[in-house]
Amino acid sequence: MLKLAIYGKGGIGKSTTTANLAAAFASLGKKVIQIGCDPKADSTMNLLHGTPVQSVMDYMRVNDMEPSSLDEITEEGFGGVVCIETGGPTPGLGCAGRGIITTFSLLEDLELFEKYQPDVVLYDVLGDVVCGGFAAPIREGYAEEILIVTSGEKMALYAANNIFTAVQNFEDRGYAKVRGVIMNRRAVEREEEKVQEFADKHGIEIIADIPRSNDIIRYEDMGMTVVEGDPTLEVSQRYIELAQRLLGESR
Repeated sequence: MLKLAIYGKGGIGKSTTTANLAAAFASLGKKVIQIGCDPKADSTMNLLHGTPVQSVMDYMRVNDMEPSSLDEITEEGFGGVVCIETGGPTPGLGCAGRGIITTFSLLEDLELFEKYQPDVVLYDVLGDVVCGGFAAPIREGYAEEILIVTSGEKMALYAANNIFTAVQNFEDRGYAKVRGVIMNRRAVEREEEKVQEFADKHGIEIIADIPRSNDIIRYEDMGMTVVEGDPTLEVSQRYIELAQRLLGESR
């Protein structure tokens, strides 16, 4: 089982990247689970044609109880991808990171992986604050490798550096390690050079270069990933090539 956590600054495109990567794995015939670990609970929407799955935290808030089956908190998206969202507390109340911890514990109790037996599990994690629940995929052994999504923008690289540092803090405990950087281009000056400098500084590689593309936005407006919308496009092929590379290296 390939278990990946995708981290990045809010707004950098990590959810778009994760959903397209999930679609790419599915198009290659793999059984995929995508778990959105963000209070906004919008990670999987483009796999579900714009219709959000009820998050675990919303379910518990509305029903005042834990779900008794996976069917109550999962939806099947494009290519059979199993979509789950942790969600978060009522805005202004509670800790968003605790929602992740609660959800992970619940999914273990409901035997998520035993039931679906996935080939690939993707965790889409907010990377602005790498602490508490947001660090759970790193420190609890859920993910084996981490992909950091960044552009050449200053704040995106700042967040990427914080994420890498957080991972390094756990390296002697056998937790997840950074596999590489996904450069999600924003057409900033010297972008490739800046991202390469970051990668070189930390001894990691840029494993995917995703071009800025209006096709991504066009298909998202239709409630789908660009991989589903038109897999022949260059940007779609970049996601598919990344999926193939990750699968090849996991064997």
